[in-house]
Amino acid sequence: MNFPRISVVLSAALLTGCRAPTPVTPAAPSPPNIVIIVADDLGIGDLGCYNPDAATNTPNLDRLARSGARFTDAHSPSAVCSPTRYGILTGRYCWRSSLKSGVLWTDDPLLLEPDRPTIASELQAAGYHTAFVGKWHLGLGSEKPTDWAGPIDAGPHTVGFDESVGIPSSLDIPPYCWFRDGVGDPPPSTTIEGSEHRRRNGGGFWRSGPIAEGFEHQDVLPKSIDESIRIIDRHTVERPGRPLFLELCLSAPHTPWLPGERWQGSSGAGHYGDFVNQIDAEVGRLVAALDASGLGSNTLLVFTSDNGAHWPLADVERWGHASNLAWRGQKADIHEAGHRVPFLVRWPGVVDQSTIRGETICLTDLYATSLAVAEQDGVRRTVDAADLGGEDSVDLVPMLKAGDARGLEAREGIVHHSLDGMFAIRVGDWKLIEGLGSGGFTAPRRASPPETGPTVQLYDLATDPGETTNLAKKNPAEVARLQAILDRVRAAPRSVR
Repeated sequence: MNFPRISVVLSAALLTGCRAPTPVTPAAPSPPNIVIIVADDLGIGDLGCYNPDAATNTPNLDRLARSGARFTDAHSPSAVCSPTRYGILTGRYCWRSSLKSGVLWTDDPLLLEPDRPTIASELQAAGYHTAFVGKWHLGLGSEKPTDWAGPIDAGPHTVGFDESVGIPSSLDIPPYCWFRDGVGDPPPSTTIEGSEHRRRNGGGFWRSGPIAEGFEHQDVLPKSIDESIRIIDRHTVERPGRPLFLELCLSAPHTPWLPGERWQGSSGAGHYGDFVNQIDAEVGRLVAALDASGLGSNTLLVFTSDNGAHWPLADVERWGHASNLAWRGQKADIHEAGHRVPFLVRWPGVVDQSTIRGETICLTDLYATSLAVAEQDGVRRTVDAADLGGEDSVDLVPMLKAGDARGLEAREGIVHHSLDGMFAIRVGDWKLIEGLGSGGFTAPRRASPPETGPTVQLYDLATDPGETTNLAKKNPAEVARLQAILDRVRAAPRSVR
């Protein structure tokens, strides 16, 4: 497969389903607001601004790319969900925590360690109003199973969020319910039968288990946007002049693939592509509300995904849609498609429009970047994150403001991590994978080395972006150099100097 030409799609389409913006001037100057939107299993090739041949239609996200910066070499710290969400909130690789592989299951206890600073707790201490909406998947409560009979004793409301409304985990993992500020809204009280995957002509794939009365899987995506808009609108009235931090974690396009009726049949990539189209419209609705509130002109807005798309080669061939472009693999894999993600930044008056950046960054960098943004107007955090948090996070503000990427030199390389715990490290154009196989969904997950062959994988992404030719046997010195860097990063309490 050829790599599609990376270009900005100049779409003139209007925001779909969005109210017309009526800008409102905030009552007083405020430090920059921060809005981070994290899609679930969205591939870099699902956006038209990355993939002009996409079978999806994303005019709102394409417009977001034109209004700011589009990164072409951004990576999630893990190729699966829970570890990436941990990394975003803490600026720390999740493999440094108790979760060494896999994801959290059902209603596991809170993964975040007691007293660990998060973006939310740091910004809260700096005077921000902090809000979480959507898919959590970092565990709830201090014990398993979660006690839904009373207030949950751990969750977003205990790690720095002033308000939170969300679902416990992925929409294919029970229990299926909403929580609001640490209370089931309402708690799960009945059960639901499971459903088969769309690939097997099922209704959208979810597992059987507990569910709350009135809970509808299909409503989660639009309701998450509704709740976010409610927070934005209330904030402008109740807290004029106070900055807002909103983390919105979408439940889509992760299974179950449940596009609303309006979007069914709107793409050339089946239910999945239709779901992507709905995501675009819903994000457009949120951006329109942010601008209508008057907050948009003073907001750092980031849109990204928690990992690559769960879109194997069979889907590419069936639909003619390269959800992960031509990067090798898919979600969960150690190869590029597992963790190379879309990353769009809009910051009016700070980030130049239609900027394309090729530096290698990681979603853990959102931690240091957010804290630095809070200091732009003299607002200081009360916790010294250099000592207590953000071990694997680099401040991107100098690069966003002036194209100064020297801060990235503070770390030797970026560590990638797969579903089953396989490690890789990226240094410049070189990538070393510590093992053979994908470490994820693509077969073989693990492979035994040939009798005279290498035990690791080494790729030069500058000349071989598809990771087709393992150079480990021909370049033992490069393997040794990268292995030493990976060992140092893993052994050190922090990888950012």
